[in-house]
Amino acid sequence: MGSGKKSSNAARKARIEEMRRAERSRERRNRALTIGASVVVVAGLVVGGVVLVQSQSGKNDAASDSKGSGHFVAGADGVQTWSGKLSRTHVSTDVTYPMHPPVGGNHNPVWLNCNGDVYTSPVKDENAVHSLEHGAVWVTYTDKAAKTDVDALAAKVKKTPYSLMSPYENQASPLVLSAWGHQLAVKSADDPAVDKFFSTYVQGKQTPEPGASCTGGAMK
Repeated sequence: MGSGKKSSNAARKARIEEMRRAERSRERRNRALTIGASVVVVAGLVVGGVVLVQSQSGKNDAASDSKGSGHFVAGADGVQTWSGKLSRTHVSTDVTYPMHPPVGGNHNPVWLNCNGDVYTSPVKDENAVHSLEHGAVWVTYTDKAAKTDVDALAAKVKKTPYSLMSPYENQASPLVLSAWGHQLAVKSADDPAVDKFFSTYVQGKQTPEPGASCTGGAMK
């Protein structure tokens, strides 16, 4: 009788201990789940904050371009150099540039093909500026430019990697050459300054991203 009672007590104690172990195991799992959930929430808040800051930064950078901080400074060779900081944020919206054609600033994530590409229709400033960031020279002309000059410059562009050409009516001179941060108005295609500008600025020292591609971008 006493022996049976002792066996019953021992079995009960064993069940109680097993239940305690199970409870402790559940508590550990619950703590792990709570900590994991907290980490996910905190990570989400951090990522969301970073995205918001970057978004606001992009908006502010785009706005700074439209304010036109800076101005052109003329060099002895006639090349105009932009004095202000040219931001380089990728934006999907239109940008209001302080100079025409633009020589830098926020731009579209997709560059314009500039492997000797000659466009017969106007192109998007935001794509062309990305090409300048890659070290391209952009030749632009108005309807006041002589056809012989346009044809001669087109021939030069076609045989020059990291260059492009397009019509551009909103510029002060009939013929303009642009590179990142630099611009030159020329009177004709045979002006010696044309060759000098190309040799200096095609993949020149001003290039923010030397060696970056001029193909595989937007056609126009």
